[in-house]
Amino acid sequence: MSHRLSTVAALFGAVVFAALPASAQDLANGEKVWKKCKACHTLEEGGKNKIGPNLFGIVGAPAGLVEGFKYSNAFLEADLTWDEETLIAWLADPRDVVRGTKMAFPGLKKDSDIADVIAYMAEEGG
Repeated sequence: MSHRLSTVAALFGAVVFAALPASAQDLANGEKVWKKCKACHTLEEGGKNKIGPNLFGIVGAPAGLVEGFKYSNAFLEADLTWDEETLIAWLADPRDVVRGTKMAFPGLKKDSDIADVIAYMAEEGG
């Protein structure tokens, strides 16, 4: 794991996302950061797929299983689970995690934004 990713992981400690207390990260900032994501994704239970898949229930789940979304072959072959390490790496630089991904988003620059948006997704998205 890169130094940057270990720094972000340190923000989480060794806790499971679902067990994060609301005060562990800044959920208001996570909601603000989520606005970048919601251009392409939904986070509501039963929400529709947009350019990207609906992300409800994604935290801790195997990747590539959202019904009705057409994933790239590169993504499907990556065999990912959206655990702490994978989410941190993906949000920092999606193309570094899956070369050939269709996702055009370049990644988040601030470690705190990564931690906050994951906490927000865990809190708001099942």
